Formats: sequence, structure tokens, C-alpha cells
Amino acid sequence: MPPATKRPRAYDPAKTRTAVLAQFGQVRDAVRELDDERLARPTRLGDWTVRELAAHLALTVAATGRALAREAPAKADIALLDYPAATVLFAESVADGTRRLAAAHPDLTALYATTGDDLAARLAEVAHPQTRIVDLRPAAMTLTDFLVTRVIELVVHTDDLNAAVPELAIPYDRQALAICTRVLADTLAAKAPGGATEVRIPPFAVVQCVEGPRHTRGTPPNVVETDPLTWIRLATGRLTWPDALADAKVSASGERADLSALLPLMR
Repeated sequence: MPPATKRPRAYDPAKTRTAVLAQFGQVRDAVRELDDERLARPTRLGDWTVRELAAHLALTVAATGRALAREAPAKADIALLDYPAATVLFAESVADGTRRLAAAHPDLTALYATTGDDLAARLAEVAHPQTRIVDLRPAAMTLTDFLVTRVIELVVHTDDLNAAVPELAIPYDRQALAICTRVLADTLAAKAPGGATEVRIPPFAVVQCVEGPRHTRGTPPNVVETDPLTWIRLATGRLTWPDALADAKVSASGERADLSALLPLMR
């Protein structure tokens, strides 16, 4: 298991790009299997159907190409760990765009093919993604950080698709799952800085958080442990803390091991 996080992680541009393309490819393959009955099924995302959820995934990935097509801003003004909290600011416009895209593209297979080809082509043109700034309107980020956010969107919504259409059983690219897990764990540590509680999400992340006595060696007095998908569901509001405890999806020991007041981190 990796050491606990003490500073923001740096994400390798090549691995992040590969993770985006790999997870999008998994979803694209699954979308080909969606018939009219499955596309009309409800999802756990309010009034969205599977069709709208699938369209949303294409929209979030296509945002990379749209951002790269704009003139590069002089500097980034949003950091990676600010992204989960910022998503609520764009929720309404994203929902509107999703509905329009779903209505305009009855053939999702063709939409996914075009989106995937455009993404791969545009990313291949960028020589230095870690320094390339992209205009996201109204914020700006480095391309590498923005691709990390696309990984989060892809992993979280892959889980939503699997919940709505279990028979699809869409796989998770290991690198994509690791990136999503680590960013959300680091977001928790940034939201509740401290060293009283250790949150373990094997095999991808360990972070220390929550104010209080800091342990220096041995087993810490407050420990939370869970698996990556459970953690992602907790961090995004797909699963509540009480339900996770009741179903033994998470173990929590110590008086500062209750994370319910800190979750979710994004929706």
C-alpha cells in the first residue's frame, strides 16, 4: 500500500491520457449493446434515462476537444482538487447540454465514434499537456488536470451505467479507477486537513485527515477502510455513510472515524 498523502499528487500526462481513452473505449463498446428498451431505463441521476446518461458521457469527453480548440489562457486559475466542489456550479448548464445532445443524436454509436476519434486526434497534437492551459469557460486548468477530471467523470458515470443496466458489466480500466480513487481521497484530505484519521482505500490510496492528535507510528487510533468503488460512491453521494456501514462496505474504528459530515465531496 502506498504511503499516506502529504502533498498534492502529480499525475503522469501519458498515463492519464491513456486512462481517458481506455475507459471511454469501455463505455463506447457498451453503448453499442444498448437497445431502445435499455436506453429508456431510468438511472439514479434524477430524471435522466440511460440515453441521457450515455449522451452525458460523450459530452464530458468532447469537452476536451472544445477546450483545446479555444485560445490558450495565460495561466490556470483552478486547481485539480477544487474540481469536485466546483461541479455544482456547472450542474444546470451541463444538464441542459446533455438533454440537447441526447435529443440531437438518436444514434449514440455514431456519436461515440466521432467523439472518440476527435479526442484521440486532438490529444495527439499536444506536445506538453502538463503546461498546456485549456479554457473551460469560466475557469482554466492545465490539460493534464482537466484530463484527470475526465477520468473522474468516466469512472463515476460508468458505475451509474452499470447500476442502471447491470447486464452490461462495463469494466473499469485499472489506471482510471486508481486516478479517480486518489483524487477523491486527496480531496477529502484537503477538505478536512489533519492527521487524526487514516483513510485506507487499497490498493490505490491512503490519506490522513481530520483535526486531532496525530499518530507517528503503529496503528493509528482512527481508521477508515473501504474498497475503491465503495469510496467513489461515498464521495459522490451514490452511497450514504450509514448504508455503507450497515452493509459492511466500510470499516470505521475510533471516535474520529465518522466521515458522514464530510461526505459527499461532489455530486
